[in-house]
Amino acid sequence: MQNKTVSSMICGIGAAVPERILTNADLAKMVDTTDQWIHERTGMKVRHIVDDKVQNSDLSAQAAKKALDDAQMTAEEIDTIIVATVTGDVRFPATACYVQEKIGAVNAAAFDISAACSGFLFGLRIADAFIASGKSKNVLIIGCEILSRIVDWKDRATCVLFGDAAGAAIVGPANNDGRGVLGTFIKTDGRLTQLLWAPGGGTRFPAEVALSENMNSIKMKGQEVFKAAVTAMGDAAVHILEETGITPDEIDLLIPHQANIRIINATARRLKMPMEKVFVNVQDYGNTSAASIPLALTEARQKGILKDGDICVMVAFGGGFTWASAAVRF
Repeated sequence: MQNKTVSSMICGIGAAVPERILTNADLAKMVDTTDQWIHERTGMKVRHIVDDKVQNSDLSAQAAKKALDDAQMTAEEIDTIIVATVTGDVRFPATACYVQEKIGAVNAAAFDISAACSGFLFGLRIADAFIASGKSKNVLIIGCEILSRIVDWKDRATCVLFGDAAGAAIVGPANNDGRGVLGTFIKTDGRLTQLLWAPGGGTRFPAEVALSENMNSIKMKGQEVFKAAVTAMGDAAVHILEETGITPDEIDLLIPHQANIRIINATARRLKMPMEKVFVNVQDYGNTSAASIPLALTEARQKGILKDGDICVMVAFGGGFTWASAAVRF
């Protein structure tokens, strides 16, 4: 690996998932599917679903407080809050505003970003740039989705895929011991927007039109998304290695977006990495979109799989079409 001066580091992480579990067997009672069909094609066994009273900002705040505890920081020390989500509390203001109030981050500016499943890594790139420029000191990034609220529970192609969760990270200045964010990469191809989207509720399809034409739920062209995702994830992974000078052998852990086990396997093959060095929890949570990577990061640390000094490469793709990657030494 090339020697690289780092500006920022991840100081703390945390995650929150709802207690309610929806199994493949439960889904088989709702649509024409089976546990075997879902598991063989996606790798998923269960996913967590919020109850009717929980909002995105509630789950986000839970994850944020755990990340603050992990970083041994107070909410007052946070000067920037970035919430990556496509399922915010309301159309406006930003869900980050509600999170700020709920955790007591009175000194922070707060805003949302929308990059679908790539959202957390887009947020990490922003945080790294803010800290490098001196404009921010402690940035709270949250990836949170309540996708159960925008899933068509009659569409077996999509309703089996998604779950609800939140993951958070505190990013602060590096301490010059080699740990930190080694590189980030983000990219978008707007020509592919209609491969994966939720069209209703904006100015293109206002609420009344969206409701009458069933446009408020997730729409996905599965085969096209799979092909584009495999290419995008592989390219993002290769790009971050080229940028940082890291070789596949130097990667201690690869954390891909947990969208589908076949896409995860394809990304590992592209990097010629053994699956023993790839973190997978899609079987336990399904696709949690922007929460996917910070949730996986938190689990990997809690289980002792990701250790101090390890180099972790994260890679994601999402609707937009967006894709992103990052390399971090923990």
